[in-house]
Amino acid sequence: MQHELADIAIVGVGQSDFRALYAPTDRPRDAYGLAAAALREAIEDCGIDKDEIDGLLTCRIQYDRFATVAGLPNPRFVHDLEGTGRMSGIALQEAAALISSGMVDVVACVYGNNGRSSKVKYGGEGAGPTTAYDEMYGMTSPGAYVGLMYQRYRGMYGAGDDALAPLAINNRRHAALNPVAVLQKEFTREEYLNSRYIAEPLRLLDYCLINDGAVAFIVTSVERARSLRKTPVRVAGTAGMGHVTNYYTAEDFFYSACQDVASRLYEQTGVAPEEVDCLQIYDNFTPTILFTLEGFNHAPRGEAWQWVDEEKIRHDGPRPLNTAGGHTSESYMQGWAHHVEAVRQLRGEAGARQVPGCSTVQYMCASPIVTSHILTNDEAVAR
Repeated sequence: MQHELADIAIVGVGQSDFRALYAPTDRPRDAYGLAAAALREAIEDCGIDKDEIDGLLTCRIQYDRFATVAGLPNPRFVHDLEGTGRMSGIALQEAAALISSGMVDVVACVYGNNGRSSKVKYGGEGAGPTTAYDEMYGMTSPGAYVGLMYQRYRGMYGAGDDALAPLAINNRRHAALNPVAVLQKEFTREEYLNSRYIAEPLRLLDYCLINDGAVAFIVTSVERARSLRKTPVRVAGTAGMGHVTNYYTAEDFFYSACQDVASRLYEQTGVAPEEVDCLQIYDNFTPTILFTLEGFNHAPRGEAWQWVDEEKIRHDGPRPLNTAGGHTSESYMQGWAHHVEAVRQLRGEAGARQVPGCSTVQYMCASPIVTSHILTNDEAVAR
């Protein structure tokens, strides 16, 4: 049976205890075991029968091995997604498209990562012959590229040395309210400024974590969701666009691609930026948040660094942002945990960091593939 996009919902979510998994270990953890545990939690969360899952999308783990580990031998559709952060948004889009087309009824989207215990560096390994010229000049990681973009941004718009501090501080403040966040000790602006540079002007506290963990979410039709355990979270709209090159930079900070996605998403949903209750922004590095806020019309172009006041973006402020702690403090699950946090905020399950009256959440990712969705808990999905 075919469904309209607005009739698609996330019904179950699961994730690891990232803080517990940050403990040292002398051997790599099993990413497949972590992913299976996250999927089991997502299944229990919504109360669906595992045998109803007929679509499987995996990221950073191979679908065939994971299907064996999880006991899902006969999915009607399977797909491995590459292990990059832009794939978390694409996973939800692909799941929604599959269900809308009638190809499958229930899709499990599953991510597993053992990067910390396997000592993955996320840079410096060499990215192939087409980027050899960049490597000669130190462009050996996404952090170096984003640092270069932010240097350009500062020159164009006059952002000060401490312009990123509110973002790093906000992530840590929210992580302090999140029992599974890796880093929970809050810090001051002075401590931020005293943290060492990694790729100047980016400091240690501007960088995402490297940690182990897994995330899963289950997607189905609103019609099927109504008989499940919890009120579903509706995918009110989603859009994407590539800004594809051989390197991780964009002269306009992905602005043009974000603008295209934003215009289609807001038209699709009838939701304006100022009507969104909570923002979940892909933040591999803190400057990406500034680029995203401007690209999606939440802040004027060139002014996001002034817009991100610490009181404005806290969970109980007027524009809550990355309420679980983001990639710099909760975990680096490459955007996947942001989706779990969006669902929990919309269900009212976020505990001490709950956004009051949260009914609309926007996920945004500014990257070589820009994606964004608006998720809601409105009456259209009430049982």
